[in-house]
Amino acid sequence: MRAGGASTLLLLMLLSTACASASGTACTTRRCLAQALIDRRLLSQPQTGQCKQTLKVPFIEYQTLSVDTMNLRFTSRMQAQMIWTDPELAWNRSEYDYESVVLPVDKVWTPELTVTNSMSLVLLHGSKDLLASSDGTMTHTMSLIVVVTCEVNLFRYPFASDTCPVAIEAWSKDGCGMDLELQDVHLLDGEQGDWSTDWVRVQKRGPGQHFLLVSLSTKSMNPFISLILPSILILFVDAVSFALPLGGGERNSFKVTLALSFIMFLLILNSLLPGDSQCSPILRIHFCVCLIFLVLSMTASMLLTRVAKDGLMIPLLCRKKTPSAPSEPGEDPDEEASAAGEREKKGNAPVTHGHPRHATNT
Repeated sequence: MRAGGASTLLLLMLLSTACASASGTACTTRRCLAQALIDRRLLSQPQTGQCKQTLKVPFIEYQTLSVDTMNLRFTSRMQAQMIWTDPELAWNRSEYDYESVVLPVDKVWTPELTVTNSMSLVLLHGSKDLLASSDGTMTHTMSLIVVVTCEVNLFRYPFASDTCPVAIEAWSKDGCGMDLELQDVHLLDGEQGDWSTDWVRVQKRGPGQHFLLVSLSTKSMNPFISLILPSILILFVDAVSFALPLGGGERNSFKVTLALSFIMFLLILNSLLPGDSQCSPILRIHFCVCLIFLVLSMTASMLLTRVAKDGLMIPLLCRKKTPSAPSEPGEDPDEEASAAGEREKKGNAPVTHGHPRHATNT
């Protein structure tokens, strides 16, 4: 009996030692917790009985990168903070006493945002990791580079302004997917090129449908200096050129040079003029009127030159010849010229020396 009791006691001691060693080697660090969550391999969207999850976006940081005035499109960058719940990625605080842990983005499922009215869209993860909480709440940041077309009203260009919508949604189809809840938007650095972003607002138009209303306006100083001011100066120089004398053709050649220079100016700046939108820019009408004034000024200068030379606007070949009244002797220049010619001929006739022969009667 004593031998059996001793062996039982020895067995109990060995079991307690094994349990103590096993409990001492159990991993309870954050990294072990992250590895345990990764081993679950949950790469699909969390699906409940309603087949729909709520995706909360507390705020979006918006920035306009560039505006293409010719093609009426603009490029913007948006960075969204997304929060959603994945119950199967929750853990018991009694086993792992941590409130949050970092997980790789490519090892768990992450939602994506889309812009429905975009021409091109690039999605970038703000980080290679996301933050997971003990209750299954996931937090991640995503960046969007998007190109959106906008029919900007350019009638008052370069003093134009308009509002362009950017439609943001999360994937959803037939009652399944993500229900987007967008709360706020923050504007970053609204000055880009010849355009500036005045403000950005969030507008909700339906379940899960959100629009960012972006107010764009042109900075009129640069277009005014490069487009309007040169045309005004050319018209001013053309008006001052009437002070040049009519004789010699200096005024006409100068006005022709101005007209050709203005045409070359329009050809060079054709790539800078805005494209067609709902209303054609009034700037095109301005250039057309300037060109008409230059052509009219050049034509008027040519006519004035003709009047100053001949006294008439029509050519001499088109005038009818009228009989002239007989002039007094010495008043007709043609008659005086012919008489001078005869006198010159007589003065140059050969002179005969000796006495002249006279006929005598014997």
